[in-house]
Amino acid sequence: MLTGTLLGFLSSGSPSKSSIRTLTFAERVEYQRAIEDVYWRHRIWPKENPDPKPPLNAVMPQTQLEKKVEDYLRDSQASEDYWQRPLTAEQLQAEMDRMARHTRQPEVLSELFGALGNDPFVIAECLARPVLTGRLVADLSAQDRTKLSHSTRTKELSRMSMAATSGNAAYTLPKVREGDPPCTDDTWTPTSLTNVPSTRDGHTAVWTGTEMIVWGGIIDPI
Repeated sequence: MLTGTLLGFLSSGSPSKSSIRTLTFAERVEYQRAIEDVYWRHRIWPKENPDPKPPLNAVMPQTQLEKKVEDYLRDSQASEDYWQRPLTAEQLQAEMDRMARHTRQPEVLSELFGALGNDPFVIAECLARPVLTGRLVADLSAQDRTKLSHSTRTKELSRMSMAATSGNAAYTLPKVREGDPPCTDDTWTPTSLTNVPSTRDGHTAVWTGTEMIVWGGIIDPI
């Protein structure tokens, strides 16, 4: 017998309410292929390799796509088993919003959304769910992850329709933030010299993406 939680996530037949959307395992695999195709197009092919860049299906077989889907469905079920409640539509919407606000590659994220038909339900299920559940499961201890992996049934996944528990939710497609304006070579903007640190050598510096943090080193006596 499958657990009640699992039955809420997997459905072998049509949903009882016409308003609840479902995704079959095969549909999820096809959407995964669309996602991987975007990633593959943006992957740089080494110049040292004289051969042309192969198509995605030459480097990622069908079985690997299916395993990716099985893995995130297993993680999703594991997180639901652990907290005794399914992921909510609000959580998935928040994850989509986070992606759109904080992505470092807005053009790639826009392509991913487009590859999924700009359908917020599909994006929530096939892009946000894998990321969110993977993060939740990664936060568990190794002992908890082992326990959950043994308690989750995954063999039935490829033979059932996946009825998302939030399938009747009204998702909103978030607006992907615009990319940073391009830099112009050999141009500089003056900054204030008030309260600047002393010049130094042998220091350590880290760029956070918005500011430079400098510490240590030997102060230049000049």
